Amino acid sequence: MKDIQEKLAHLLLEKNNEITFHQALTWVELLWDDFETTSAKAGREYLGSEMTERVVRQWIQHYGGKLHDFVATNPKYKHYLEQNNKKLH
Repeated sequence: MKDIQEKLAHLLLEKNNEITFHQALTWVELLWDDFETTSAKAGREYLGSEMTERVVRQWIQHYGGKLHDFVATNPKYKHYLEQNNKKLH
């Protein structure tokens, strides 16, 4: 899964040159966890990491260029993106 998330982080960097690789990887981890957690809370059957990858990839394609703006309006995520060389997990 780490390889997949790193590939998604590189894709995000292609869409957004306002963030670092570390921030891109953190975004991918946040989006990945958010999708899986929300699905589980909704009682949906787990569809595997392939589905999660597909959804995160789609979010990156649609919103990747603007993700850095999200922190400005949602400061509760700011600390995740200001960590230096630390991963979420």
